[in-house]
Amino acid sequence: MLSAVRCGSFVTGRRVHAYSLLLLAGYLAALAALLATSDGRLDYAGRPLGTDFINVYAAGKLANGGQAGLAYDWPAHHAVQKQTAGRADLPYAGWHYPPVFLLVAAALALLPYLVALLVYQAVTLVLYLGVVQRIAGRREAWLPALAFPAVFINITHGHNGFITAALLGGALLVLDRRPLLAGCLIGGLSYKPQLAVLIPLVLAATGRWRVFGAAAATVAATAVLALAVFGAGVFADFWASLPLTRRVILEGAPGFYKIQSLYAALRLAGVPLALASAAQTVLTIGLAIALVALWRSAASYELKAAALLIACLLATPYVLDYDLVLLAPAMAFTAAHGLRRGFAPYELTALAALWLLPLAARPLAELTSVSLAPFVMLGALWLIVQRAGMLHGAGTARGLRWR
Repeated sequence: MLSAVRCGSFVTGRRVHAYSLLLLAGYLAALAALLATSDGRLDYAGRPLGTDFINVYAAGKLANGGQAGLAYDWPAHHAVQKQTAGRADLPYAGWHYPPVFLLVAAALALLPYLVALLVYQAVTLVLYLGVVQRIAGRREAWLPALAFPAVFINITHGHNGFITAALLGGALLVLDRRPLLAGCLIGGLSYKPQLAVLIPLVLAATGRWRVFGAAAATVAATAVLALAVFGAGVFADFWASLPLTRRVILEGAPGFYKIQSLYAALRLAGVPLALASAAQTVLTIGLAIALVALWRSAASYELKAAALLIACLLATPYVLDYDLVLLAPAMAFTAAHGLRRGFAPYELTALAALWLLPLAARPLAELTSVSLAPFVMLGALWLIVQRAGMLHGAGTARGLRWR
């Protein structure tokens, strides 16, 4: 058993293909059942289809009605959600995004709710799959990328994980070949800045100033566009809402079992706020130091990219399970390198664990109050860093047979 875990002999191309098909069949059956038991825009439990998408759609409705700032007035925003869903006692889905994301929300809110949800998920899913397939360098990579459990979670929650993965994965795919495009893609992450805190540091530490400049220009340009469309007041409203957002993060309003950070794992285990915050800060600083050292080394670019993607998830105290879609390009970079150079001990097992992580992370944390997600990601990151320093070291080196 231990030998199989060490060498990853249970991970074969045939099994990856078979289990991907099984999971996809399960997802389709679950989605079909969800739609069959729904009533209009609500599912069998009275939740909006696409659960959290209701906050995007309601914010877009307010923006299109000339009241963009009310997206940050949570009672007003909640009222539009209830009206949209047709349920007076609908629980509130919070809106924490910067004003630039109102541009997306406003465009989607021009469509009927269910059409907007379908367009939002379908278009961004295609972008995500295209990026992951290009990173992996194999046509058949679309199947495990589509069957990745975080994909199902993102779809059922109506969230933006596909956009995040496509933007950052795409940026890293073209970082050195097309630096201006890479910078524009990175700048597009301004709607979710907590996942981008380490990126400017890596760009500066490696002297990628064209990418840095293009990212900064993109952030500025989208902010100016939002300012022109919605007015300066919306930025003041956003700023005024930040203390409430901070409380949501620190107090784990969605439930600490849903949040996949070290901070949330410690709070879930009963660790006091101050100590959990200190541990998260120490982790983030350690990640920053490790990334600078890795990216300034002569290690393979694929390993650097994979490490950065995983570190982006680990560095923030607020990362939900649908954000774990970002692990897909990280796994694609790692697998592409391993298939070309061979896998060292435990690496295939780590890839399998990352792939299955979103399927188990939330249920396990909810049932046991033990969150393994940050520790699984840390273990995978450690193996990537170790691999970067021992490309010709001892260990099992073998490729997967995909056919």
